[in-house]
Amino acid sequence: MHDLLDPMKNPVTYAIPFFVLTILIELAALKWLDHDDTLLGQERTGYHGPDARTSIGMGALSLFFSLALKVGSFFVYTAVFVHLSPFALPTDTWWYWVLLILGVDLAFYWSHRFVHRVNVGWAAHQAHHSSEYMNFATALRQKWNPWFEFFFWLPLPFLGFAPWTIYVAFGFNLIYQFFTHTEMIGKLWRPFELVMNTPSHHRVHHGSDPEYLDKNYAGILIVWDRMFGTFVEEKQKPTYGLTKPVETYNMLKLQYGDYGQIIRNVRAARTWRERAGYLFGPPGWEPPTALGPASPAHPWRQPRSGTNR
Repeated sequence: MHDLLDPMKNPVTYAIPFFVLTILIELAALKWLDHDDTLLGQERTGYHGPDARTSIGMGALSLFFSLALKVGSFFVYTAVFVHLSPFALPTDTWWYWVLLILGVDLAFYWSHRFVHRVNVGWAAHQAHHSSEYMNFATALRQKWNPWFEFFFWLPLPFLGFAPWTIYVAFGFNLIYQFFTHTEMIGKLWRPFELVMNTPSHHRVHHGSDPEYLDKNYAGILIVWDRMFGTFVEEKQKPTYGLTKPVETYNMLKLQYGDYGQIIRNVRAARTWRERAGYLFGPPGWEPPTALGPASPAHPWRQPRSGTNR
């Protein structure tokens, strides 16, 4: 636990200066470098001061909530690792870390997919997608409600991975993802694009265009999306943000506004089935009415509309 609470044992701590430096380099490149100021023929979004400050503030406060998740899950993972795991893998081998990074990345894919497809998960995650800009500051616009990751990491200690190593591997996963949030990098060498998550792939993920919604969930490896049918190639510059613009920089509203709407919907629901739908249905789910059936089977694929998606 001492090592878990020590910020100097967290790889993200050492990455923070590079995050700041990269943001400054991106700002300088946007302002002074002589380059084609478009992405796929359309103007880049660049930076917007209030939006960037909101993203950075949300990222700074997310460190507290991430630490709370680590502390709370550490005891459970340790109990599973000690009492339920049939074996303990050796942490001092190179292949251990390769397997762990693959395992954490696969768990991230399914966790990420879950929070996009289930309303109560989306209420937690949508804050990260609320910016209409795509830059390195947007990468810091992190959610304050990471609790669902607990369940998707749970198989790892059972499979013999020491709990403390899971957090280290996830730290490297987050560091990699930071560098996918930019419009300054086009498509990379094709073999790299086939295997790795890249800025091009992740721009698609942040798009609210109907053909881009809920695609490219990858953390490090895009192969998971290719394997499980959620991959889409970047064809045109995405329209970033939610399908209903949030029009606020209030961090509390961005983080908890959707929870408030779920609570109101659940209170107004007439049946337990409706309550379950508002909680565990897809984002934008509505109960059937006398005028027609329930909301579309795949409402997350709808274009910009009244749903905060």
